[in-house]
Amino acid sequence: MSTSQRFGSAAVEHAEAVLVEQYPRLVRLAYLTLPDTLGRHPRVLLAHKAVQRALPRPGTPTAPAPADAGTDETDRHLTLVRSRVLRATLAPSGTAGGTWARIGRPPVPPFVWGLRLWPPAGGIDEAARTLSGAPAPVRAAFVLHHLDELTQDETVRLLGRAGAADPAGALRDALALPVAEELLRALRRPEFDASVVSARPTDLLRRRRRARACWAGLATLALTLTVLSVGSPSPDPDVRPAAGPAAAGALDPSRLQRVPSDAWSDTARVDFTAWPARGGRTGDRDLLARALGTWAAPGTTRVTAAPGTTAEPPPRPPQLLYAGDVDGRTVVLLHDGDRVVRYGETGPGSGARTLDVTRTDEAGVTTAAALTLSRAPGGASARYLLAPWIATAATRDLTRSGDTARTLPFAADGVTAPAPVPPAAAPAAGAPCASWPVIELTSSTRIVEKHSFVLTDLGALSPVHLTYTPLPDGPAAAPARQPREATGPEARAAWAPLACRLGELRSGAYKAVNVWDFAAAQLPDGAGRAVWSCTRASGWAGPGDVTVRLRLEAGTPQDVTRARSTAACGRFGQHLLAGFRWRSPAGRWYLLAAGSRQVTGITATGTVRAGSSERTLAAPWSGPDGAVSLTGTLAGGGTLTALDGDRGGRD
Repeated sequence: MSTSQRFGSAAVEHAEAVLVEQYPRLVRLAYLTLPDTLGRHPRVLLAHKAVQRALPRPGTPTAPAPADAGTDETDRHLTLVRSRVLRATLAPSGTAGGTWARIGRPPVPPFVWGLRLWPPAGGIDEAARTLSGAPAPVRAAFVLHHLDELTQDETVRLLGRAGAADPAGALRDALALPVAEELLRALRRPEFDASVVSARPTDLLRRRRRARACWAGLATLALTLTVLSVGSPSPDPDVRPAAGPAAAGALDPSRLQRVPSDAWSDTARVDFTAWPARGGRTGDRDLLARALGTWAAPGTTRVTAAPGTTAEPPPRPPQLLYAGDVDGRTVVLLHDGDRVVRYGETGPGSGARTLDVTRTDEAGVTTAAALTLSRAPGGASARYLLAPWIATAATRDLTRSGDTARTLPFAADGVTAPAPVPPAAAPAAGAPCASWPVIELTSSTRIVEKHSFVLTDLGALSPVHLTYTPLPDGPAAAPARQPREATGPEARAAWAPLACRLGELRSGAYKAVNVWDFAAAQLPDGAGRAVWSCTRASGWAGPGDVTVRLRLEAGTPQDVTRARSTAACGRFGQHLLAGFRWRSPAGRWYLLAAGSRQVTGITATGTVRAGSSERTLAAPWSGPDGAVSLTGTLAGGGTLTALDGDRGGRD
């Protein structure tokens, strides 16, 4: 017979009183802890669901009272309710998976068809964007410590009760997040109550038309099934109609969205939504039906989805970007708001179909400037479809800083001539990297004056935007320098020795790569001047992968450290400290370290004990290998640990 303690009716009533009183805070905790890959509507619903299911039923086994809850009954029950909310929302990080699977089921009635919910503008959503990419335990620690004002010890203990794998590490990463005090103050104000939501219906007329189209589609489907039942052959066995009400409208070629040809020059939103439908086959209904049908039910079609991208059918009629014949192959490009899909076929009756899907949410004037239409056999060249706001195009070799731009012609519909692309495979060990072709595009003066930028092909449907951030200029108090286009002499000189390392990024879904020169110093033993740089490859989902390198006056740049899925070296990770063991040309070993703009001193402990009152450090490293810890002092107060595989961060 079980002897475990269980919730009595009085305890449940106490927990309910605490839940009602603290409901907005609990919803805020759940909303910000849930996966940031969810849309705002399901995230709001699941946050409320997690909080409401945190109320235990009478007879539910209860864990021992936490040691940090004190003797106050309210504190004790608040801790228990918080723990149950966290157990439900931390599950995507690998804990309590069954709990999250239960709250992740579709919401129960009351339910209004087409009604969408989201938090008010600003506040909670701004915090969600700031925390984007951070693991769920880190987001939870941020809310508990910064917003619910739990102490660090209380936060660690509560995360541990909720099943987080590394509560102390989650708190450490949460404290390292560069969050503005203004945002924290805003989140504590009543008007940013996370339990207050805006409710709006989707387009009512469109839904009414969809309903009529749905009934018509079902009638047509019934007739088709009747015909098939008496032996009529299918004209295209690889393309099967998708059943369901959504398919009736979303997969109807006549309902594809088409943008006017001059919309791009009269809008403040210069992205894929401003692309007109181009190509010689935009009126080919059969082709468009095959493309939409293949997207809904690929069958034997080869489907390639970029990492972090779903290939599921569109929820509403997508936008037509292109339909035409390119180099003996027919291509259709579609955009559904967050994704671009490329459908390709060699003939309507053949099985040589392909479907490529990539994520493109929050694209802009540069990241929505081109899409890859086709590649030559062998992959030596590619044709691109350029955005309507591109005035001129050229190609360059990124490995040669002084390379002259060569004009890349393109037709009136935006299709370029074949352009050289980087090699698909990395060169063999020790083999030189001959070149790294890029395209340089210039926007029309109708939207911006004298704006040129550089894109590179990493094998994906969407080329990657390259930028450069120069060395700090002025005192630590000066504003941080912003990334600039990789078109000037200084940017090309910085990119030249790093260009071929872009091949390491082929397997990721990246939208932009920036090289940030954050420090420079003279090396020991007369080795010359070296520049410390951080290369950040930013993904469409928000987090990025970074590599810190030491760029010498001659020779190959040396890797210092790497980190994945981090905010470091970006807008929300502007403080950086890195170091490594380096061998000089004279054969002596040194500890080299450098910090970013606001680092005013560096201290090394462990195998090497040294200090510097500047942003760089060079100290002799004698004896065998050993562990070294680096700490940087920041001009505005606080300290910084070195970036490593655990990402480092502000203490």
